[in-house]
Amino acid sequence: MTNKTDPRLAELRGNIDALDGELIALLARRLDLVAAVAERKIDLGLPVYVPEREDAMFRSRRAEAEGRGVAPDLIEDLLRRIMRESYSTEGARGFRCVLDDPRPVVLVGGRGQMGRLLHRAFTASGFEVRILEQEDWDHAASICEGAGLVLIGVPIHATLEVIEACRGLVPPEAVLADISSLKAGPVAAMGAVHPGPVVGLHPMFGPTVGTLAKQVVVCCHGRDEAGYGWLLDQIRTWGASIVDAEPEVHDRLMGTVQALRHFATFVYGTHLMAEDVDLSRILAMSSPIYRLELGMVGRLFAQDPDLYADIIFDSLEGPGLARRYRERFDEALALYEAGDRDGFRERFREVSEWFGPLAQTFLTESSALLDQARDRLKI
Repeated sequence: MTNKTDPRLAELRGNIDALDGELIALLARRLDLVAAVAERKIDLGLPVYVPEREDAMFRSRRAEAEGRGVAPDLIEDLLRRIMRESYSTEGARGFRCVLDDPRPVVLVGGRGQMGRLLHRAFTASGFEVRILEQEDWDHAASICEGAGLVLIGVPIHATLEVIEACRGLVPPEAVLADISSLKAGPVAAMGAVHPGPVVGLHPMFGPTVGTLAKQVVVCCHGRDEAGYGWLLDQIRTWGASIVDAEPEVHDRLMGTVQALRHFATFVYGTHLMAEDVDLSRILAMSSPIYRLELGMVGRLFAQDPDLYADIIFDSLEGPGLARRYRERFDEALALYEAGDRDGFRERFREVSEWFGPLAQTFLTESSALLDQARDRLKI
């Protein structure tokens, strides 16, 4: 008798299927409770993401799982995935507006992908949202009239030109802000054209995120923080975290975080194409970590080339970083070609010491990502 027709095996599988049905029913009930919590948070003016509450819940559930003989890591993995869905559900119910009498928000470039994401967030918080696109400039004065915030979200190469075009359009007491990935130039330009509150923002996420909970927004302070403080509070209400940075420091770091990283990924992708790598075959024989790395390369080329051209070419730090990166590559290649294993080990240890305790942290975090990637594999 084969396993497929064994009555006992069929019975056990049937019991598992029944339990899976119960789990689905419990998850549906949990989402209903999350919706009720979301409504109450709006009434109480609480943000979507409360780190202290989440940390306490994980500690409690891990202890409970261990007491029942269930792996704590398994329960935490499940709960984190469930909570990601919960945050999306909460956002669909709306958010608290931090202002008692909110004035309209003008999104310059609001029909772009990031503009649409912010449109949903502000609308969900009860703001009137107006869109100002290139074809609307003949009516820009009326669109900006009475606004409490004019937020510029256009391609990097057009940001300074659009800021200049806003001269005299923004109500004096309104906030003028931008969301470009460069900050020194835009913050200075906004301060020159607008006498009121000015702040530079950089969302460290793409427009396809399902929720702003646990996302990061870099804030480069311009003028009159008291005047734009409500905007930062509103962003926190959506669940995002605010990280402060000086504009020049931000731009220098973004050279590494964005320009160099994307450029190196671009080069690796062109190398794979030039080598005519059989992607399907290499995936079949890849370790999970290489599959993740290859996935990040493919992710770049699945998106808008204009976006990445702006990020790479508009970075003042990028070319110098790329040249120095090439120097490091040449140094490592020299060790490789010379067969210098001792030199390799010595440099490896130097870099490991430089990373310090973060190396172990990254190992743990990446191991969790690898487990998730492995779960989705179909061999």
